[in-house]
Order: sequence, then structure tokens, then C-alpha cells
Amino acid sequence: MIVILQKDLKGTGKAGDVVKVSDGYARNMLIPRGIAKEATEGNIKNLKKQQEIAAEKRAEQKAAAEANAKRISDLAIEIKTKGGEGGRLFGSITSKDIAQALEEQHQIKIDKKKVELANPIKQTGEFVVPIKLYTDVVAELKVKVTV
Repeated sequence: MIVILQKDLKGTGKAGDVVKVSDGYARNMLIPRGIAKEATEGNIKNLKKQQEIAAEKRAEQKAAAEANAKRISDLAIEIKTKGGEGGRLFGSITSKDIAQALEEQHQIKIDKKKVELANPIKQTGEFVVPIKLYTDVVAELKVKVTV
């Protein structure tokens, strides 16, 4: 029997896949538990329409992320903190601090998890910090740390 998977199923496929399974497995296990539904002509049309809508939505999100990336790449933020001699900081600047400074100085709210800071910044100077806004969309923000 050919079915459309509603949920990911280990060893069989991912949600949205059209797969062939044995009749008994489909009738007794997959369909009653809502893991799959029979691949009728109408169900396949609905699946294709849903996939098209999802693709359009992903394209819109990527376009918005690219616009934000261009905007962020043109910006610079300045973070003032306490420090000692030789440009060393008391503490460090983390991705959370960078996200907060970006929101305070330029009203752009991003999640701190999107700031790809390999190691916390522990000295003064200018740094370029990558911010991953979407799959394959990375903005580079200039961060100036002063005492």
C-alpha cells in the first residue's frame, strides 16, 4: 500500500514522504495511529499544495533574512565595559551582550543563539561577529569594545 507519512518514522521516511509499505502494516499500525494516511489522488494533491505553500513561505523568510543581513552588515555597535591595563576586560562580552546592544542601539531584536561568537570577547578593540539569520544567510556585525 502506498501511504503519505504524517510524522517522521525511523527506517521508513520523514513527514510528507510518499512511501510504499505492506498492507497490514499500513492498516493496523500506521493509519490508526495517525502516522500515515492513504495516498489517494486527493491526498497527494493536498500534499503538493502544502509543499508549495511551505516553499513560498521559506522563500519569503529567506528574503526577509537577506534584507536584515544587509541592514545589520552596514551597522556597528559600541559596548562600554569596565577594564584594566593593557586592554583586558573585567569579565567578558558574550553573545547575549551583543544581542542586547544591537536592540538598544539600533532597535533590531535578534536571538542571542543566532550570534555565532566562538569565544567571549575579553579585550578592547574592534571585532567582526557573524550573526546567522537563516540557513545560508549570515550577517557580519562590527562590534567596538571600549573601556
